[in-house]
Amino acid sequence: MHEVRKYKLDLQLFGGDKTEKPTGKRRSDARKKGQVPKSAELSGAIVLLSALISMISFGSYMKERLITLYTDVLKNRMLMEVTSDNVIKMFNEYGIQILILLAPLLIIILVAALVVNYAEVGFLYTTTGITPKFSKLNPISGFKNIFSMRSFVEFLKSVFKLLIVAYLVYSALWGERDSIASLTHVDAEGAYRYAAKMTMNLGLKIGSVLLVLAIFDYMYQRFQHEKSLKMSKQEIKDEYKNQEGDPQIKGKIKAAQRKMAMMRMMQEVPNADVIITNPTHFAVALKYDGTTMEAPQIVAKGQDYVALRIRELAKEHGVTTMENKPLARALFQRAEIGDVVPQDLFQAVAEVLAYVYKLKGKRK
Repeated sequence: MHEVRKYKLDLQLFGGDKTEKPTGKRRSDARKKGQVPKSAELSGAIVLLSALISMISFGSYMKERLITLYTDVLKNRMLMEVTSDNVIKMFNEYGIQILILLAPLLIIILVAALVVNYAEVGFLYTTTGITPKFSKLNPISGFKNIFSMRSFVEFLKSVFKLLIVAYLVYSALWGERDSIASLTHVDAEGAYRYAAKMTMNLGLKIGSVLLVLAIFDYMYQRFQHEKSLKMSKQEIKDEYKNQEGDPQIKGKIKAAQRKMAMMRMMQEVPNADVIITNPTHFAVALKYDGTTMEAPQIVAKGQDYVALRIRELAKEHGVTTMENKPLARALFQRAEIGDVVPQDLFQAVAEVLAYVYKLKGKRK
């Protein structure tokens, strides 16, 4: 009998399974479309807690403003002459007073909402999410969304939150049943204080529990987002090919390469023996070491602004600069960086180097 051999088949070769981490471009494209991990539960919980804390902190301030407002209504406005001007003036004054009364609450809620949104997604401006898409009007797609796994998970989350809140409210009221029953013997202000205190305590408990649930929800949203961005090996290969063929990407790569080459070239200028100039249009840096080189070598060259920068570096590091228009032009046009001097220019370069060595008292 023939032995049956089993071979492992990598399904990713067919580009089906998305098991690879998303590339930077995939993340960037998703962010531009507004696809970011975000939990509405977290924003809601933070805003709720911020509102409760602001009301506790500024409760006395808001109470005084509210009493002043009602006192003014009862004392000064009951006998007011009702005219259009008087009514408009009164509503303008009361509108300003109400804004001042609510200012601490509104400011704290606004700041909390901005902070939590920035912490979740950073600064993001996109119109993709609000652009109308007629494909969303497709009833078949709509039913698929309604009965999708994501919708089912959101439904379970809502039910779970509702049960938690209901339990907290029930336990709070049941625990205070004796105190609530005794409110019939308490004056209106005492009843108001008790109700306000119980409401705030209950609100803080609910807000705290919702915050814990929201943190888990945010972690779940991040997990789902990462899962949705995963790529197959074939998608990564296709993306790489597209980037390689993108003229803008190629241009950026070439610009970066030119910048690196320019930096390396400028680093060699201080090591040169002489800079031959045009004097303003061209500059060529030459280096020669008789023990390791057969002929002088061009270590840097440039035109116009680059030539000016070469001359400045040479001056900073004490490298001799000599003006020789024909030789500078010939070396610039006929040799590249790293090349040796063309043979027919040996004599002219040798004379320049001999003069430089004589100036420096060197012998090579």
